Amino acid sequence: MEHNSFKVPFVHLLCLLLLCPLVSCQLNYKFYDYTCPDLTKIVRSGVWSAMTNDSRMAASLLRLHFHDCFVNGCDGSVLLDGGEKNAFPNRNSARGFEVIDDIKANLERACPATVSCTDILTLAAREAVYLSGGPYWFLPLGRRDGLTASESDANEQLPGFSEPLVNITAKFTSKGLEPKDVVVLSGAHTIGFAQCFTFKSRLFDFGGSGEPDPLLDTSLLTSLQSTCPNQDDSDSKLAPLDSSSSSKFDNLYYKLLLNNSGLLQSDQALMGDKTTASLVLNYSKFPYLFSKDFGASMVKMANIGVLTGQNGEIRKNCRLVN
Repeated sequence: MEHNSFKVPFVHLLCLLLLCPLVSCQLNYKFYDYTCPDLTKIVRSGVWSAMTNDSRMAASLLRLHFHDCFVNGCDGSVLLDGGEKNAFPNRNSARGFEVIDDIKANLERACPATVSCTDILTLAAREAVYLSGGPYWFLPLGRRDGLTASESDANEQLPGFSEPLVNITAKFTSKGLEPKDVVVLSGAHTIGFAQCFTFKSRLFDFGGSGEPDPLLDTSLLTSLQSTCPNQDDSDSKLAPLDSSSSSKFDNLYYKLLLNNSGLLQSDQALMGDKTTASLVLNYSKFPYLFSKDFGASMVKMANIGVLTGQNGEIRKNCRLVN
């Protein structure tokens, strides 16, 4: 696959450097330059191979990184067997573990006991976006892997698909992010799919009213009711989060919100607040602005609660502590 070469202005790179909180500034852009010089190439190759075999994999890797960082920081805990994998937001929906396993195995052959599973997942998410036509952002590296994973913490800390915007925003701000980051990172829904059960109430019984969500575009409503009929055996069926281009990373997600065509309740809720609605409008008009801000927000998210130095470990197997 060919992709346009990327150039990031020095000023943009400087901005990314200034964004990192004090603890994550222990990370380094050249952390693996000598100990594992082929790191980026190996990760990109693994992600590209996985995306070639599964068109949904880019979105799955991006979601996996988000779910890792939002539960007690970016520490690879979502990759551990048990724990967070069993939490409601991850059970039967989190995917991409085998991709990370394969990349880790290749890296262990190239540079044994050197690259953390957390850094692999962080890089894989970036490559997934980039290979889907989205932006590229520079990442400081050197994260280490956590030793525990909590199912209850995942249930409590991950934003829910039907939570009010105020609750979702509070979960973001508790991680050191801002309301702007809620809108920017929600743009990740420009790729991928959601299971019917995550939005079916909007189609048939919104808020217990016995009627569909009145805000939902009528043509989209009809289409979704066909895809997700009002019966239990349709709960695990899939619908695209971005009905216009579910595999291409672009800004069309925001245009759908303007047309009341956001799939999840949490997506469309961005139009119910003046501040977030204004950002949605800007990102719908200016794709470059969305790309720039998305990269900056991803760097901020990847710095949440990282372990560095002698904290944590470098796992030999991403599913198990050493």
